[in-house]
Amino acid sequence: MAKFRFQDLLIWQRAIAVGNKLIDISEKLEELKKYRFAEQLRGAALSVSNNIAEGSGSNSVPEFKRFLNYAHRSVFENANIVLVLNLRSLVSDIDLSVLLEELDVLARMISSFSRSLK
Repeated sequence: MAKFRFQDLLIWQRAIAVGNKLIDISEKLEELKKYRFAEQLRGAALSVSNNIAEGSGSNSVPEFKRFLNYAHRSVFENANIVLVLNLRSLVSDIDLSVLLEELDVLARMISSFSRSLK
C-alpha cells in the first residue's frame, strides 16, 4: 500500500485525531437538525489535516509553510466554532475544555514544526 509523506507527521496524526472528535460533534449536530453548524464544523475540522497533507506535497519549504499557516488558522476557526456551540448549549463545558486544550496543543505543534523547517 502506498504511503504519503504526511502520514508520518505527528501534526497530521494529531489533526486527524482532533478532527475525528469534531466530526463526531458535527454528526450529533445533524441529528439535532443544526445542519449549518454541522457543515461549518466538519469543513473546518477537515481543513487542518487537509492543509498539512496538501502542504507536505509542496516542492518548496516556503510553500509548505504557507499551507501550515492555513492549517494553524483553521485550528483557530475550530476553536471559535466550538466556543459558539458551547454558548448555544450545543457543546458541553467539559467537551469545550477538552477540545480547546487539544486545539491549543495542535496549534503550538504546527507552529513549532513550521519554525523547524529550513
